[in-house]
Amino acid sequence: MITKKAMLASAALALLGAWSLTQAAGQGAMAPASPAPRFGASLPSEPVDAPRPLPALDPAIKAKADALFTDADDVGETRALLVLRDGEPIYERYGASFGPQSKLISWSMAKSITAVLTGFLVSDGQLSLDGPAPVAAWQRSGDPRGAITLRDLLHMSSGLEHVEEGDPIWAGDTVAMLFGGGAQDMAGFAEAKPAVARPGELFNYSSATSVILADILADTLTPAKSAEARRGAMRDFIAGRLTEPLGMTSLTPEFDARGTMIGGSIMHATARDYAKFGEFLRNHGVVNGQRLLPETWMRFMLTPSPNDAGYGGHIWLNRPRPAGVTPALWPDRGPNDLFACIGHQGQYIIVSPSQRVTIVRLGITKDDQFPELRRHLADLQGAL
Repeated sequence: MITKKAMLASAALALLGAWSLTQAAGQGAMAPASPAPRFGASLPSEPVDAPRPLPALDPAIKAKADALFTDADDVGETRALLVLRDGEPIYERYGASFGPQSKLISWSMAKSITAVLTGFLVSDGQLSLDGPAPVAAWQRSGDPRGAITLRDLLHMSSGLEHVEEGDPIWAGDTVAMLFGGGAQDMAGFAEAKPAVARPGELFNYSSATSVILADILADTLTPAKSAEARRGAMRDFIAGRLTEPLGMTSLTPEFDARGTMIGGSIMHATARDYAKFGEFLRNHGVVNGQRLLPETWMRFMLTPSPNDAGYGGHIWLNRPRPAGVTPALWPDRGPNDLFACIGHQGQYIIVSPSQRVTIVRLGITKDDQFPELRRHLADLQGAL
């Protein structure tokens, strides 16, 4: 007999696989039924270009980069790998059926993009890092959530109740928000969660937190409540402040039915455009000699948070994490200034400022393959 739980599990997995296509237009409603793509498949793109000619690469470095493709049984399927030194590509390779024009899903790498967008509005004086977060649902007298700041949200220390990964999968708040009862109004779902700790007291990684930030951004950019106006305001803001100055023309954020950007996951871009974002961070907010993001905001993002030194302002740091917590990177091997945007299933933008290097790896990695994937990426970074 097929149980309700089994049906929910199948539905969640199907939605996870189909999400990148059904939501690509950003309208927040499900597209007509169609065969689901492979889990994590790229968006339709222009005909695939051949990778550009690259300079000769040290054979030892090339071998470690190639191993991310050839050791698929150990690390999972690598769909794109791009390595830049001083902003110039030294290695670029794609898996079968993927290429430079393939838009690939970000998953939680989107959180760091949301942090940068937040930084723009803080630097403009429209938001305050340490003032109460402007969330209407938290402003009632006596509500402890009224003390939550943007700093708390960016440090994943809001104190709000949240289960990122449920066991079973449908029991988690993230699945419920993205694909279940909260999908029509993701920010409303996230902002309705009760406080279970004081702001700044505990680290609790939360995709819902990033959606709250995206909701704050939209409310700051436009007083309009229509989904169309909110989407339009956010798209114009992203284009003018990020994608056009950086040349990240493929970046495609997605939105829920209320017009709130899904700030914690599910953006799409090419590997080359993800690398441009990594270079932007490596250069501390400067592009072509022009500062777009204040140095003070970059220092905030890259400073360890009080409750987990391996996490900064919505970005992962190469620092030891609390005892018993799985490392996100490799603090026992890599440089102290290394940091990364990391997404579900092994999406990485790895930045090593002291090496003048940016690495983008996109693909499909299972949970039990992550230790080996991290080792391979650490080997590659260490060889550069």
